[in-house]
Amino acid sequence: MMNLLGRPDIETGEVYANFNQNVTALAVATRNGYSLYSLSSVDLTLGKLYSCDTDEIFLIERLFESSLVAIVSQRSPRKLKVCDFKKQSEICNYSYSNTILSVKLNRQRLVVCLEESLYIHNIQDMKVVHTIRDTPCNGSGLCALSSSSEHCYLAYPGSITSGEVQIFDAINLHAKTMIPAHDSPLAAMAFSPSGTEIATASERGTVIRVFSSLDGSKLFELRRGLKRCVSIASLSFSTCSGYLVSSSNTETVHIFRLDRTVAEQAESKQSSDDWMGYSLFRYLSKTVTSYLPTQVTDVFTQGRAFTSVSLPEPGIRRICAITTIQKQLRLLVASQDGYLYVYSIPSIEGAECQLIKKHDIRIDDSYAMDIKVDSPQPLGGSGVVAAVTELAAEEDSSIQNATASGATYASAVKGEEKVAQP
Repeated sequence: MMNLLGRPDIETGEVYANFNQNVTALAVATRNGYSLYSLSSVDLTLGKLYSCDTDEIFLIERLFESSLVAIVSQRSPRKLKVCDFKKQSEICNYSYSNTILSVKLNRQRLVVCLEESLYIHNIQDMKVVHTIRDTPCNGSGLCALSSSSEHCYLAYPGSITSGEVQIFDAINLHAKTMIPAHDSPLAAMAFSPSGTEIATASERGTVIRVFSSLDGSKLFELRRGLKRCVSIASLSFSTCSGYLVSSSNTETVHIFRLDRTVAEQAESKQSSDDWMGYSLFRYLSKTVTSYLPTQVTDVFTQGRAFTSVSLPEPGIRRICAITTIQKQLRLLVASQDGYLYVYSIPSIEGAECQLIKKHDIRIDDSYAMDIKVDSPQPLGGSGVVAAVTELAAEEDSSIQNATASGATYASAVKGEEKVAQP
């Protein structure tokens, strides 16, 4: 659910925004630095956890509710910094042979994605445990890492000409399965919270599919639209796994309900040949659709959006997440122009989502501004100088461990204590 908004446009003041793995916090970066916000009271306000004036941030990922953040700056796009923001210290840094395009974290692994390779680190000591080399050219840094420790899977494109998904077991370090998800190249993908399902979309953007990451079987096929091909910016499962949300370069955000009970009942009915009504329906359906083009018959079998949201204007990249906040289901939409929208999600299919709050998350000022709707210290100071571990030299990666403190690093990874708000 940690899909990227893309590189911030320094000249126009756009922001980079990213949710953490369990959607309890939001990281926001601009040309002036970055801030971390708690989402526990997002219906009313954004609680600032930390703010830092530093280099322009290219990427930032926070590990759940811990004090550990992974940062890549505009000035040094080949260098990854791992920091403890609570202690205002840099723990370690690593340099790679090419620009870092994305970084993914969970409690077991840290994955760095370059254009043609993936580096898998053990997050406890930051040693490189495996390198996936010579991957198909991946200029957007598209990859997904499950947030689950039990099903710790890494997904990445397996082809530049088709929508092939490679699933890799990041714990046991071997290929898990390959999924021929789409005819067109991949544009977005995301794991469910349990890591057992993966959602994918192609560059055409009209159909979203959900597969089992265990065996590659297709579980759901969802139609985002019919009229036009779009560029999918983000896919995300809800934290309860019952919904899937997608955003694109259009003004519409689509929410799909994943009713696994209905799917299981349909499978059960299909296996009951003695149920004449259903058998007759299947016979008639097959007879009729056999005379229609494949594209038309697919439309009849694809799920439709449960509800949708229309945002002010198209052409702005956005990331979305669905989570439960104070026992209420909420849709959160962070946009590249610097706003966080909070919507309620209806319980009835087709009903409208209601805008609850709009936050201004541009951090040129020292606070996030609440916008009414109708109805300090820099990192890298003194203190952290001991090495975590020596990293074996890779032939072409030039990965170097600069500075680290083992005890500090372990406490940052494991410690998920709440950070006092200023």
